[in-house]
Amino acid sequence: MRTPFVIRFLAATPKKGWLALGAFAFVALVLLPGLHLFTPKDSVLHVSDYVITLGGKIMCYAIVAVAMDLIWGYGGILSLGHGLFFALGGYGFGMYLMRSIGRDGVYHSDLPDFMVFLDWKELPWYWQGSEHIVWALLLVLVVPALLAFVFGFFAFRSRIKGVYFSIITQALTFAFMLLFFRNETGFGGNNGFTDFKRILGYGITAPEMRVSLFALTAILLMATLLIGRYLVTSKFGRVLAAIRDAEPRVMFIGYNPLHYKLFVWTLSAVLCSVAGALYVPQVGIINPSEMSPANSIEIAIWVAVGGRGTLIGPVFGAFLVNLAKSWFTVAFPEYWLFFLGLLFILVTLLLPDGMAGLWRKFSGARGKRAA
Repeated sequence: MRTPFVIRFLAATPKKGWLALGAFAFVALVLLPGLHLFTPKDSVLHVSDYVITLGGKIMCYAIVAVAMDLIWGYGGILSLGHGLFFALGGYGFGMYLMRSIGRDGVYHSDLPDFMVFLDWKELPWYWQGSEHIVWALLLVLVVPALLAFVFGFFAFRSRIKGVYFSIITQALTFAFMLLFFRNETGFGGNNGFTDFKRILGYGITAPEMRVSLFALTAILLMATLLIGRYLVTSKFGRVLAAIRDAEPRVMFIGYNPLHYKLFVWTLSAVLCSVAGALYVPQVGIINPSEMSPANSIEIAIWVAVGGRGTLIGPVFGAFLVNLAKSWFTVAFPEYWLFFLGLLFILVTLLLPDGMAGLWRKFSGARGKRAA
């Protein structure tokens, strides 16, 4: 009798991986929330609001980095437009957050404040139902998935790949950014959505809600890693890697690359969208700048720095780059972009496999010395 793949997957995953995942779960779900909620603010052990918010934000970025790694590291598909799916998820959930304000806004109207300011008389048809969180979650899942599926179907069927695919994805996100900047589209224009009040009736800035969003983001990050690990170690993952390395040969032996590329592309878009939906209530704002091509390029930098084709590498890359960004933009704001460019150049020239590759070399050298 053949052993189910799930059992083989659990058995094949290294113990170190499960221990690392368990340690992360303890820190993210027990230790940090406990120190934030149950220690006095003047205590040296207290975890501040800023740390919880920054950690939640970077974990959202880490989810996006893993999603990018699935298509780039394992599928050989470099997207420079994944910021679009991240922002669409943020806007989908942001619509619910704006409706949840009720009459507590500046204008005390049933319409969102920006609509009152722009002299809108009624909600647009695509805002109908956005006061319900279930509908908002459907928007977060369905809209990016549908857009990714349609775009990917025509792109992959036409066998567009390489730099041409990257340019098209960048053009797509730039077009959507220009669209969302317009006030007539009904998404707040340049200012986007902000001034959120509550989720499901609970204050969005309450410590309990902040910790809940932080923990939910940590759970999603762990689930994303497990889903990614499951996919890349399965037959699907082996075929996907074969398509990345030699697509004509894969076609010659009877596989259709379209189905594999389209699935992983759509899944990656949905993961980015869910990360965006969790990002918005923690940061407190969403605007069209999240769709800028520069943001999508930065996602690729996280993956390159961490090490593409490793799953865990992009997580470390996202944390390293964004923690450095948080410090540099305060200490040396005018030099941040120079640092980011230098980091990418150095990694490309000296560490083509990223931090994960450096760790493998270090571990291998240490094992040889021990032997």
